[in-house]
Amino acid sequence: MIISILAQQPTGPEFGKSSPVGLVIIVALLVGTALLIWSMNKQIKKLPETFEKEDPGPDQELDEGTDRGAVREPEAPRTKSDEN
Repeated sequence: MIISILAQQPTGPEFGKSSPVGLVIIVALLVGTALLIWSMNKQIKKLPETFEKEDPGPDQELDEGTDRGAVREPEAPRTKSDEN
């Protein structure tokens, strides 16, 4: 029953004509999108240049994530032969 209704080819003098309501909806969506972009740009400009800590506390000095490659190995002690 429903399939036969959906399968019918639309015909008639009004087929293919758009209504002014469609134009209003499209213009409203474009205006809304422009306002959202404008608002987001204002919010992004408020963000700091970097999120790094300026003055880390003693417990946060080595807070560089979980990557073990970021941890520096202690240097070997220097000897007099290294100075020459």
